Amino acid sequence: MKKQVKAAAKTATKKKPAKAAKKAAAPKVALKSVTFTVHAEAGQEVRLAGSFTDWETKAKKMTFKKKNGVYSATVKLAPGEYQYKFIIGDKWATDDQNTEFVPNDKGTFNSKLVVK
Repeated sequence: MKKQVKAAAKTATKKKPAKAAKKAAAPKVALKSVTFTVHAEAGQEVRLAGSFTDWETKAKKMTFKKKNGVYSATVKLAPGEYQYKFIIGDKWATDDQNTEFVPNDKGTFNSKLVVK
């Protein structure tokens, strides 16, 4: 009886493994460049934070454009819905140029953006 068990075990280990099925390649999502702008006093530190930065307060520094007097930042986003705010100095602000808002868990609102 013992010889049969050993023989079966040897046979099982000698089999070649089946070829792994090729995984279907996930389709690449086209990212869209989105430019955010906000009016703020020159010389301030202005940052962009949102669901696309995990609300990291230092994630995206905005650049002051002297020609038109606004801060701007461009990010690449996949199609979807996002929430964001500007941090001007140490104050959080919604986008006054965007009429789409959603309530947040802080009792205030976030600006909403839909990328198609």
